[in-house]
Amino acid sequence: MLSRTPGMWWGTAVEAPDPAALARFYSTLLGWPVVHEEPGTAVVATAPEGPFVVFQQATGYRPPVWPPADGDQRPMMHFDFQVADLDAAVAEAVAEGAKLADHQPQDNVRVLIDPAGHPFCVVRDDG
Repeated sequence: MLSRTPGMWWGTAVEAPDPAALARFYSTLLGWPVVHEEPGTAVVATAPEGPFVVFQQATGYRPPVWPPADGDQRPMMHFDFQVADLDAAVAEAVAEGAKLADHQPQDNVRVLIDPAGHPFCVVRDDG
């Protein structure tokens, strides 16, 4: 937003049953610091000026289902992270608490599930 002033958050908000825990997961996985934490909210940023990923407490949170299925909570968004070594990136994410999804639609992409149940992708850079 052009009307944003320094110090204001801007980016993406992600619902979670435990925002602080999910922020720590992504902070560790990506090397991005947790820049703010208060009850019900935790914020991770790529740099002090953002963009920010805001993890927010969600009452009655239901994790999305991957792959999408009729009648179940659909993924509303997901993160994609391009990597040079797909196997190493998957191993690192799993070591941090992610799970490899059963359904894998592409050879150069791995769908993982974060600790709150959100799918995210690591994508091999085929140059």
